[in-house]
Amino acid sequence: MKKRIYIILFCISAAILGCKEIKTESKEKQKLLSETELKPQKEQQDSIIEKYLKNGAWKYWVYSQEWQSEVDKGLAQDSTIAYLWQQKAMPLIKQGKYEIGLEYINKAVKYDREEWQDYRAFTKCIFAKTYREAIIDFQDCKKRYGNAFVMDHSYDFYIGLSYLQLNEFEQAEKVFKMDFDRVIANKGKDWFHHLDLFYFGISKYELKKYQEAIEIFDLALEIYPEFSDVQAYKAKCLSKLGRKEEAIELDRLAELNGKAGNSINEDNVIYEWYPYQMRWKK
Repeated sequence: MKKRIYIILFCISAAILGCKEIKTESKEKQKLLSETELKPQKEQQDSIIEKYLKNGAWKYWVYSQEWQSEVDKGLAQDSTIAYLWQQKAMPLIKQGKYEIGLEYINKAVKYDREEWQDYRAFTKCIFAKTYREAIIDFQDCKKRYGNAFVMDHSYDFYIGLSYLQLNEFEQAEKVFKMDFDRVIANKGKDWFHHLDLFYFGISKYELKKYQEAIEIFDLALEIYPEFSDVQAYKAKCLSKLGRKEEAIELDRLAELNGKAGNSINEDNVIYEWYPYQMRWKK
C-alpha cells in the first residue's frame, strides 16, 4: 500500500516538474520570439526618428509650426513612438501651453511609462504647477522605479517642493529631511545640491524654525556662496531671531548678488520662475 502511494506521489511530482519545465521553456521561447519581433519594429521606429526628428523637426526653430509638422509626419507613420509625443509636447510646455502639452506627454507615458512618467510629473511640478497631481505621479514613480532622479533632482525633492507650494509645510519638511538623510547615508554631505538645501531650509523657515533654517542655508552657501535667494531668506531668519544688523548687512549682499544674476541656476529657470525665487528690482 505504501509503495503504491509513493509511486503515485512520484508520478504527480514528475508531472508537476514536467509542467514547470514546459512553462519555463515556453516563456523562454516567447521571450526570444518577442525580441525577434521587436528588433525590426525598433529599427523601423529609429528610422522614423532619424527622418522626422534629426533630419526634420530639429532643423527648424523649436517653437515653429514646421517643428510640429515634421513631428506629426513621424506620428502618422507610427503613433506609438513615445519620443515623438514628448518632442511634440516639449516646445508647447516651454511656451506655457500646459494643457495641450500635457495631453501629448500623456501619450508619451502611454507608450513608454518608464521613460516619460517622471518627466510628466516634473512638468506638472515646475511648469503646470498642478502640485497635487505632481505628487500622485511622483509617488507612483517611486513605487514602480524607486526614488530615482529627473532633471538632476530626486523624486522626493519634487514631492517636498510640491508640498511646500501647497502650504503643507510639515509634510514638506518631512520629505526634505528624508532626502537629506538619504544623501548623508549613501553619499555624504559633499553630494548635496544647493537647491535641495534651499528648499529644505525654506520648509523650516515656514515652520518658524529659524535657527534650524539658518543651519541648512549655511550648508547651501558652502556650495554656492553667492546664492542670493538663500542669503535673502537667511537674512529674514536672522531678523526674526533679533539679529537685526546681521540681517540688514546680509540682505544688502543678497540684493547685490541677485542683481548680478546669482540666483537659482536650473536649466529651466529661463522658462519658469521657481518657487520662493526673489525678484530684484534693477
